[in-house]
Amino acid sequence: MEKIAVVGIGRIGLCLALNLERVGYNVLGIDKDTTHVQQVREKTLRTPETGVEDALLAARNFEVADCITAVPSFAPEVIFIAVDTPTSEDGGYDHRNLDAALAALFQLTTWRPRIELSLVCTSFPGYSDAKADTARTRGYALSYTPGFVAQGSILRDQRSPDQVLIGEADGEAGDKLERIFRRVCSNTPSVHRMQRLSAEIAKLATNCALTMKIAFANAIGDLAGSCGAEPERVLAAIGADKRIGQKFLQYGFGFGGPCLSRDNRALQLFAAKHHHELLQAGATDEANRRHLEFQVGEYLRSHSEDRPIHFWFVTYKPGTEILEESQPLLLALELARAGRKIVIHESPTVLASLRRQFGDLFVYQNRREQDEKHFKPGLSGYARMS
Repeated sequence: MEKIAVVGIGRIGLCLALNLERVGYNVLGIDKDTTHVQQVREKTLRTPETGVEDALLAARNFEVADCITAVPSFAPEVIFIAVDTPTSEDGGYDHRNLDAALAALFQLTTWRPRIELSLVCTSFPGYSDAKADTARTRGYALSYTPGFVAQGSILRDQRSPDQVLIGEADGEAGDKLERIFRRVCSNTPSVHRMQRLSAEIAKLATNCALTMKIAFANAIGDLAGSCGAEPERVLAAIGADKRIGQKFLQYGFGFGGPCLSRDNRALQLFAAKHHHELLQAGATDEANRRHLEFQVGEYLRSHSEDRPIHFWFVTYKPGTEILEESQPLLLALELARAGRKIVIHESPTVLASLRRQFGDLFVYQNRREQDEKHFKPGLSGYARMS
């Protein structure tokens, strides 16, 4: 049975490990969080990520360790690194966790002449190439294989992606990685093999294109609504053109969350470092900001001052517990600071986080299953007056 190690078993890394185990690989997961490792080992992990708890219970060829020194005795043919690369102060990526993981690997005594090593986490363009020579001298062929996943559906997205992106160390690495990903996938995605730098740019540019589409949809929706037209019908007609498509073309909140916003900014930073102004990415950020301003104005105009406004979720999207760059939360904050009474219906976990951050700025209510009927598209479909 082929062996694969996954360094970093947070949401994305754990899902990757479980998907690899599901299709017959013997998998070792490594993470420095000892409590998390223990919960995974004992199969007591509780996570909002769909399907993970069941997949973990079903896993038979998946072992975990809290130190990277466990890797040589396991002797994997391939190692994926999926550690966190948070946003840096300049708008790029903080590679310190990734640097540490690579440094620890490079200190190990290797167990075969060549080991395939691939970065799953998002990195700033040029990072992989900068590490490739050192990796090669230590016996690793370094590639870059980012995923295109959404929080809440990572397992499914890894199994049925639209595309597989491989920034390959060389043809041998590309062949090996393509075989692995085709085995994991339940569909037949297009596979795009290229240089590492090209793959790093392609990853950011894909998310940049999605932000542009979201911003365009909201700009057209704002225009249609402000002049008495029908935003949803206008956008449905636009999306019916196969060259455009319906995905990410709905009228509602702006883009946010842990991926799209920061990838859009990082691509602008990369362009600037190469003396190139990426006008589309900058305009998209500005359009997203103006859409929030438009929403605030519409709510203040259309909602009576003496009646509370209810938000049926304030995470960056329904079905997650992530508040990072959440546009619904930003809207709720602006309305509350304008003196409106805001009632937030959310899960206990999200409510606890909101209380810690904002105290009594909001009124908090546990969300019930029947509240799901309030999740409707449109500018005001996620919030209403009582």
